[in-house]
Amino acid sequence: MSDIGLSGPGRGLFDAWSSFYDLEAVQRATYRPVHRAVMRSLREEHAASILDVGCGTGQLDADIVRELPWARVVGCDFSHGMLRHAADRSDRVRWVQGDACRLPFHDARFDAVVSTEAFHWFPDPAAALAEFHRVLVPCGRILIAHATSPAHWVEELLHAASRLVGEPFRWPTQDEMRERVERAGFTVASQEHIARLPGGLLFAPILTTAVKPDRHSASHATRRPAAHA
Repeated sequence: MSDIGLSGPGRGLFDAWSSFYDLEAVQRATYRPVHRAVMRSLREEHAASILDVGCGTGQLDADIVRELPWARVVGCDFSHGMLRHAADRSDRVRWVQGDACRLPFHDARFDAVVSTEAFHWFPDPAAALAEFHRVLVPCGRILIAHATSPAHWVEELLHAASRLVGEPFRWPTQDEMRERVERAGFTVASQEHIARLPGGLLFAPILTTAVKPDRHSASHATRRPAAHA
């Protein structure tokens, strides 16, 4: 696997960031509010198998296996540095190095796919969503949480600036995220605003929850004969 996927950021950025990722100030300001929102949703899902894409140092996954002991959890990240820290955190999670746009898993493997504060780094969001769709079972759910731009022109400005420094990312607007998820074949169930300060005032984090429809059941329903009066 190459160090840079398409036009995305290099693995070295995340390997370096892994040394600071677990700092209390970073977790409290950036990740913990998002993780709490995802955990609230997962408690209601009762998913038996969960994939976390862009798992970082495994903070969320350690919470999942502690609070949902029945779940089989796999943490996947592009960065070897992140995964080294994750492996020290929990031996109940399977840690896998992989690219979100080419996930190393079989079709229909997971009941839920989560991704927190990672989606904006994926160099090909459509390919990543297609992979999420592929590895989910029918009626499985995605839970994607990330900061959003207040307007499309802000997203384009940030993307241009990030490309100039060599680490491109995109923060889509809430409506753009909904459209991307729906184009990938999902049905959006909800988009929840997550309270987070200080950056959350301008670039509000959103948790998008969506369902992979069961096409087989739908096709059978359309062929069902109408009841006679």
